[in-house]
Amino acid sequence: MENKEELEIQLQTIQAWEKDQNGLWFWEKLGRIPFKLLDKMTPAFIQNKIAVLVDELGSYIQSGGKYLINEQAMLKRIRNASSYKNIITISDVGNIPLEDMIILSDKLQSERAKLATIQGASTGIGGIFTMAIDIPMILGMSLKTLQEIAIIHGYDPNDKLERIFIVKCLQFSSADIVGKEAILEELSTMHKDKNVSENMISQLQGWQEVFFTYRDQMGWKKLFQMIPIAGILFGAFANKGMIQDVAEAGTMLYRKRRIYEKLNELDNL
Repeated sequence: MENKEELEIQLQTIQAWEKDQNGLWFWEKLGRIPFKLLDKMTPAFIQNKIAVLVDELGSYIQSGGKYLINEQAMLKRIRNASSYKNIITISDVGNIPLEDMIILSDKLQSERAKLATIQGASTGIGGIFTMAIDIPMILGMSLKTLQEIAIIHGYDPNDKLERIFIVKCLQFSSADIVGKEAILEELSTMHKDKNVSENMISQLQGWQEVFFTYRDQMGWKKLFQMIPIAGILFGAFANKGMIQDVAEAGTMLYRKRRIYEKLNELDNL
């Protein structure tokens, strides 16, 4: 097990990352503009598709639905990638060194970004028509990636509380400055008080908040993907960036939780 000093250094790294999230890059600010203009001209079927997916997030939190992954397959991957062949359950993963969790997370993020690049390029061929296919695919990949990150850190996405945490990570990756600060404040209590789950559900206000942040985050990233053929390049770039943002947010926020739990264990020794 890591010593307290090593864990606190890792915690400081995450806290520095959180501070960096308080600012938006210029093109992220620009990304809020297109959909304000596109609201009236974007085909209704695409906006309806996003609205349906947001409703599906509600089902995901309640039961996992079609987005719930096979944890045994992920455990097998962790066993094959590490020297811990005795890992049987997800809780066993929580006992491996933090450094191994970091290595596994980095590898997963790289693999998912490559897959998202290919997916974005393939769905960018038909422009606005194939974008209707791309939107549910990128959401599904985001949720799958976050569940895999949860398991890497020893948390079970079969648990409703974890699915709430995962949706909050998804929100965080696409929120503005105020939204990020609010989500960090909410998540900071999860390792201390597990009775916050119902409050978090009510705070989503019927998923409307998720809809607007998810829609706005697509902004300029999906704007140019509407152009046939040229959408190949823009689709690849957009999807890669979105999955990288989601994976980074999930990794950092789950790592923070695991560090706090490891510190608590050391304090109780």
